[in-house]
Parts: sequence; C-alpha cells; structure tokens
Amino acid sequence: MREDLRIAIVGATGAVGIEMIQTLERRNFPVGQLTPLASARSAGKTVSFRGEAVAVQELTKESFAGVDIALFSAGGGISTEFAPAAVEAGAVVVDNSSAFRMDDSVPLVVPEINAADVARHSGIIANPNCSTIVTVMALYPLHQAFGVKRIFASTYQAVSGSGAMGIVELERQVGEIAAGQAVTREVYPHQIAFNVLPHVDVFLDNGYTKEEMKMVHESRKIMALPGFQASVTCVRVPVYRAHSVAVSAEFEKPVSLEAAREAINAAPGIDLNDNLAANGYPLPLELAGRDNCQVGRIRKDCAFDNGLSFWVAGDQLLKGAALNTVQIAEVVAGL
Repeated sequence: MREDLRIAIVGATGAVGIEMIQTLERRNFPVGQLTPLASARSAGKTVSFRGEAVAVQELTKESFAGVDIALFSAGGGISTEFAPAAVEAGAVVVDNSSAFRMDDSVPLVVPEINAADVARHSGIIANPNCSTIVTVMALYPLHQAFGVKRIFASTYQAVSGSGAMGIVELERQVGEIAAGQAVTREVYPHQIAFNVLPHVDVFLDNGYTKEEMKMVHESRKIMALPGFQASVTCVRVPVYRAHSVAVSAEFEKPVSLEAAREAINAAPGIDLNDNLAANGYPLPLELAGRDNCQVGRIRKDCAFDNGLSFWVAGDQLLKGAALNTVQIAEVVAGL
C-alpha cells in the first residue's frame, strides 16, 4: 500500500465534506496530497487538515489529474456530471449521493457487511443512504443469526440530514418561539421546532417517499437479499444530529434474546446498549460524534412468531455518510 495517496474531496466545504476531511485525519489515512474541491463561490476558502490550511479549488472536469481516490458529497447532479471524469482520469470514486446506488454495475457498500463487493467496482463505489446504513448495522447481524424476511420501521431523522440549513432553521424557530415571534420556514414545509414531520424527501406515486423506498431497495442490495421486504415511515424530528430507527423484524428462524445480543456483541461497528433497569438505551444526543451505532430495546415482537423489535441510533454525518465513505476508501487502499 502506498503511503502518499492523492485524495480529492468533492463538496469539501459542506457538512459531510468537512466530516470526511476530519475523518481522514482522525483515522490516519495515508494522504500524501489533499485536494478540496467545491463550487466557484467556495474556491479560495480554506479547510483545515493536519494543522494546515488547505485552499479549496473550483471543481472542474480537469480537477482529477493524478488523483487516486475521489470522495464525493455534493449531490446527485454533481456526481452524475463529474464522477465519470474522475474515473476517466484514473481515480476511484466513492460517491455519497444517490446517483449510482441502484446501478447494477456499482457496488453499494457498508464495509462491516459487504466489503468484498468493493473488488468488483469499475471505478465508482456508492455509499448508501444514511438511514439505511444505521438500520442495517443492527439488522445484518440479526439476519446472520436468524435470516430476516421483512421489517416494519419508523425513522427519527435529525435536521442535520437536511444539511447545515436544517440546523439553522431549527435554531431560528426555537428562538422565534421563545421570543413570542411568528415562526418562519425556509427548509421544511411545516414548523420543525417542537414538532415532527412524517415527510423526508419527495413523495412518490405509491404514497411512500424516496427516502422510505431507499431503505427497501438499498437494504436488498447491501445484504444480497432480493426478496427482503420493508415498510418504512421516515420522520424528521427536532434533533440536531444522529438518526434513530424503530424496527420490528420478522425472521425465518426462531429467535432468542440471548442469541440476538450475542450477534450484536460480535458484530463490528455496532454496540449493545440495552440495560432497561438503568434506563440504558441508545440516545441520539449521546451518539452525536461517535463512530459506532448503538442498538437497544431488543425484545421479542408481539406481532410476529419469529420477530424482534429494537431501537438503533447512529450519527448520520459519520457512519451514515463521512465515516462509511472513508471506510470504503480504506478498503480500496488495502488498509
């Protein structure tokens, strides 16, 4: 493995791009040269890496000359336009948008689950949706133990999933309410402060949202389970950071709580926090900034013969985005 990999970050000034840069540094990724890329209006700004200010360059199709790995987090349109240019220049692209996730020729990877799929890439590897990642981190070990058939799930998604402006909107609305002022809206169709919105992404003809259907289709691909079924309701909640998901899962084999906990304890990237006597269960407030997801409230499901219900939470900017992307890059680099 080379010790001087040339890494480009597309969308370097965004929330996930900044997390990617910090994660590369924190995990001692062998970066020989970092090239932060963003729109023309962000060119000339700087990002911090290893104690130095690195200038942000304008993203063009010529930006990838000499780049080994390009980490993309700037939206599907940017990925569709610029990822092929990066591949043509010789870079391996790890893309955090939805642009390539359901392309049969593109691996969709959560390294703790299907790192081996990286080997079949043709230049582009896709990072799954944040709520999908958090869910399958708990579901896959249970699937290995019992064989999952279907799930019913509700997500509790933080406003940072909408980008920095989601946080700004929540903070502004809380201030407006505290001051007795009229609540203003820009990001969400309804007030998010002291409210929950069963509406994440756009609605489809079947009544589900794109976010909800992502969990169905992406989970099938990640876990290599074409028959997997999921009915999901995605909900935006007034939490700054870290997503939570309530899951009821039906399995092929009889389940036991002891075996379920053993499966979670043996799995990488997921921690068991399930001590009801001490009010121990995953909380988004405590998981913000943490790499690992947590699962708790594991119990036999009352509605399924072979069912388990559980609550899983994780930082969607880290494991749901930046960390998972960097972990894929580590597999590419042979770390």
